[in-house]
Amino acid sequence: MEKYYISTAIAYASGKPHIGNTYEIVLADAIARYKRRKGFDVYFQTGTDEHGEKIEKKAMEAGLTPQEFVDKEYQTIKDIWDVMNTSYDNFVRTTDEHHKKIVQNIFQKLYDQGDIYLGKYEGLYCTPCESFWTESQLVDGKCPDCHREVEHREEEAYFFKMSKYQQQLREYIDSHPDFIQPPSRKNEMIHNFLEPGLQDLCVSRTTFDWGVKVPFNDKHVVYVWIDALSNYITNIGYDVDGGNTNFQKWWPADLHLIGKDIVRFHTIYWPILLMALGLPLPKQIFGHPWLLMGNDKMSKSKGNIMYADDLVNLFGVDAIRYYVLHEIPFANDGTITYELIMERINTDLVNILGNLVNRTITMAHKYFNGAITNEKVVNNAINHNYIAAIVETSKLLDEKMTKLEVGASLDVIFDLLRKSNKYIDETAPWVLAKDENSRDLLECVLYNLLEGIRVSAVLLSSFLPDTSKEILRQLNTDDETDTFNFEGRYQLNEAKILFQRLDIDAKMKEINSNAN
Repeated sequence: MEKYYISTAIAYASGKPHIGNTYEIVLADAIARYKRRKGFDVYFQTGTDEHGEKIEKKAMEAGLTPQEFVDKEYQTIKDIWDVMNTSYDNFVRTTDEHHKKIVQNIFQKLYDQGDIYLGKYEGLYCTPCESFWTESQLVDGKCPDCHREVEHREEEAYFFKMSKYQQQLREYIDSHPDFIQPPSRKNEMIHNFLEPGLQDLCVSRTTFDWGVKVPFNDKHVVYVWIDALSNYITNIGYDVDGGNTNFQKWWPADLHLIGKDIVRFHTIYWPILLMALGLPLPKQIFGHPWLLMGNDKMSKSKGNIMYADDLVNLFGVDAIRYYVLHEIPFANDGTITYELIMERINTDLVNILGNLVNRTITMAHKYFNGAITNEKVVNNAINHNYIAAIVETSKLLDEKMTKLEVGASLDVIFDLLRKSNKYIDETAPWVLAKDENSRDLLECVLYNLLEGIRVSAVLLSSFLPDTSKEILRQLNTDDETDTFNFEGRYQLNEAKILFQRLDIDAKMKEINSNAN
């Protein structure tokens, strides 16, 4: 069985993740579930980044030790990932003892081979981003990432020789066109960072204590670039003396899924670190776009944050999964508002999907007591074209998912659902039911519809797992093949509503009153 290792970036354990942060884990989950359905042996890793000055400060403000603080925040993050019904195989923490030990071993190895040296850092520092910047990199005198104030810092630090591996990385990117996706992210990394030339990277700090100690100089803690990024290998069995069989099975990762704001760390710092360790690079790094609140990036300071658990309480897990997976294009930012969520629920989940399932199962009960076979196939153009559309859908979905076009993959499934609704209009089962001579055709039409719904449900299992299960339960089938079955038989369960239509004005009043 072919392996597939997918990871998300590990969430910084400094606060509750908003729906924009949560999008990444749902996107990774959809890809992981799809790969499992296609027969891959999947390893899906996520987790929390739990060290750093910001966490040390927040813990102090909360009257907690840093460990107590991250224990609480880790649980909050994990709970959100679980609320969203994500199927990760391992939730890792950078405070895990085995991770810390291997990070120290990595640091020691890089130092021993001359890739890390002791120097002095002087620069402009952004505490929230834990990043040093040069004057020219600032935007209006502020951090280019978060737009907050920076402060002048000077401290002794260990540095990693980035420039030593710069040419090797550039050649790798040029010879592996799919390594960084989408292409716009690759172009940005080449033009903004590789072409101007890489500066050596600060990889230790002395101004705070909350981190992995440098093994040969405990005044220093290992900085985030080596500590956090190494999680992708420390948790599958890597050590500097050689990976175990588990590591050899899973590495290199097939896909690192990350936000577009941390592409530089994953496509420049991380690959160079791997080169220095003599390890193969991940097969692909995908920098996904953001989910914006209206037209703005979500931030606590702007007060425009939505949280996944609140949205799930309002609309249900699969409605939110559908929205975030469908509404963020492959390479462009998406937008979210309460009104847009409700419009999408009413148009897609209620009108297209829910009504189709409900009325088809209801008609099958009304005309055949819920027992439908395909024994008397009626060959005509309408039936032939509809069955061809069912058969074609799986192939179209595979083409989109191969390119990580998850929103477009959902469009492929919903195109089949629309064709199913059109097929009902074209065949008019309620008219056929009035003519005894059309009984065979009526049963054939209903069977074809049930197969179209079943295949759609199987394909939806990667994206809307609970909804998929409920449709298959109503169909009373355990057939999870994704193509038309000409020899099937149905004894249906009772039809139940999948999604309730929402009164948008009334729901907005409820949301606004709760907010006040």
